[in-house]
Amino acid sequence: MTLALLGSGFAHFRFRSIPRKRGTPSAVLQSLTLKKLDFRLFRSYTPNWSDCTKGGFMYINRHILPYLHRMKKQFRVLLITGSRQVGKSTLLKEKLLPDYEYVTLDDFTELGLAQKDPALFFKNHPLPVIVDEVQRAPDLFLQIKLLADGTNNKGQIILTGSQSYRLLSKAADSLAGRVCIINMTSLSLRERYKIDFNTEFLPTSEYIESRKQKIKPYKNLWNHIWRGSMPELADESIEWEPFYRSYIRTYLDRDVADIISQKNLVKFHNFMQCLAARVGELFNADSIARDVGVTSKTISEWTSILESSGVIRLLQPYEKNVSNRAVKTPKVFFMDTGLVCFLVGWSSASVAMNGAMSGSLFENFVVSEVIKSYYNAGHETEKIYFYRDKDKKEIDLIIEKDNILYPIEIKKSARPTIDMAKHFSVLSKIAGVSVGQGCIICQCDNPLYLSNEVISLPVEYV
Repeated sequence: MTLALLGSGFAHFRFRSIPRKRGTPSAVLQSLTLKKLDFRLFRSYTPNWSDCTKGGFMYINRHILPYLHRMKKQFRVLLITGSRQVGKSTLLKEKLLPDYEYVTLDDFTELGLAQKDPALFFKNHPLPVIVDEVQRAPDLFLQIKLLADGTNNKGQIILTGSQSYRLLSKAADSLAGRVCIINMTSLSLRERYKIDFNTEFLPTSEYIESRKQKIKPYKNLWNHIWRGSMPELADESIEWEPFYRSYIRTYLDRDVADIISQKNLVKFHNFMQCLAARVGELFNADSIARDVGVTSKTISEWTSILESSGVIRLLQPYEKNVSNRAVKTPKVFFMDTGLVCFLVGWSSASVAMNGAMSGSLFENFVVSEVIKSYYNAGHETEKIYFYRDKDKKEIDLIIEKDNILYPIEIKKSARPTIDMAKHFSVLSKIAGVSVGQGCIICQCDNPLYLSNEVISLPVEYV
């Protein structure tokens, strides 16, 4: 018997056979469908479900789950956003389905009802309920507001959406004070390596000592960077190129096509390629517009689509109380380095590691891992910056916490030097803030103090 489970949160999902308890009716197993899979029942008949080492079924534990459970006790509505295939639906099915009905608006029957009669939709799907891909029926939000106001119970309505460009504005208008918006990303390497550590990165002595207790070496780091962080690709048998080709096609057809004209989809794909070739660089809408053949205004609008979809992150410059010599232009990073490699056309990890963009790609990887550590711990990322001035003095990352600035350099090198931190001193000129311990994140083997104020850290410490 063969069971295929096509879920992005599963690292390995093909069964050659399903071990059954004596007396298990075959009809039970045959009834296990993806749409309404009861994982409690599934576990009872497949005791080795979590063992992926021999072709079993593995759910990768997501670090954001504790935060989700806390917010479920505080808010009436949860809205989980993130790019396609980062594992939103799988997380909810695996962890909440036994108690919630799950409905996806990718089902055209359900979508039609949601669009035509939101009240009847929820009469057919009473609380508690999970509504997946809710952005496809924005008229549901008014009914969701009425339902939320009609109950004192928390966490009864859980929504997910992969296109937050319009979703967030609708939620903000209709559900103000009732909804908690949770950003979910693709896998961090902490999750991939099953590391039981969920504190946001900060280069303090306390953090470094705590992180040291949970260190696992990242074997084949550049294979991880090249292959990317989508949960499905944790299964090494899944082919990289067909996966990303399908991913982009689905993203364009389901998310982007609803916002821009059909004739511009090819140009939008070219735009994504242009951005991928510029990771770690200052965002220049005029330059990209010339390459793509559209206006700068269009590029800005398309960039907002990618950012609100969770595909990219525009890292803002630190400029508080800084002279007018500081640049005010953001830098572009992708949340998944595998997508960068696919868009640029790097066919292997060795090509990515040895190419002219390898330093920028490594920087992109570290920045995304830092951001994931904050989202997974339930913290926002507005106070993660970079610094650059017109004298080309640059600091790759600045994390601000409790009015303290922590400067961070990111280097592909395995041999860090104190000279790599030479621009950290510019922060001491900023009034009203203190400067904390700086660090250089690189490919060295062990932490090493380069001065009293600067430490080099292996990338595993992020």
